[in-house]
Formats: sequence, structure tokens, C-alpha cells
Amino acid sequence: MNNLRNKVQLIGHLGQTPEIINFENGNKMAKFRLATNALYKNAKGDKVEDTQWHNITVWGKRSGG
Repeated sequence: MNNLRNKVQLIGHLGQTPEIINFENGNKMAKFRLATNALYKNAKGDKVEDTQWHNITVWGKRSGG
């Protein structure tokens, strides 16, 4: 079986403080909502702001500095 790996970068605003869950085996999980905005002009030339909400769940150890 091939290993599939996807990378996504979402830049937005937190909807609330992340919920952090610590498991007995040392693993952690974080859950939070993130809002991303797109600005564009519609067919009439009016500016439109479209906000999308993403439910994010992160598992595992923290990496990086």
C-alpha cells in the first residue's frame, strides 16, 4: 500500500479557545474551530465576504520549536 500524506495550511481566526485532551499514554488531542474568509466581487460588482468554518482535530505530539 502506498503511503499518502497531505499537507494543508489554513490561515484564519480561532472561534474559541482550543480544547486540549491529555490521554494516559501521553498522547494529546486538540480540537478547535477556525474561520477562513474569502473576499471577491460578484457578477454585479458588489464586494462579497464569504466565511467558512472548519472543525479541526489534531492528534499526536507537538513538533517544531
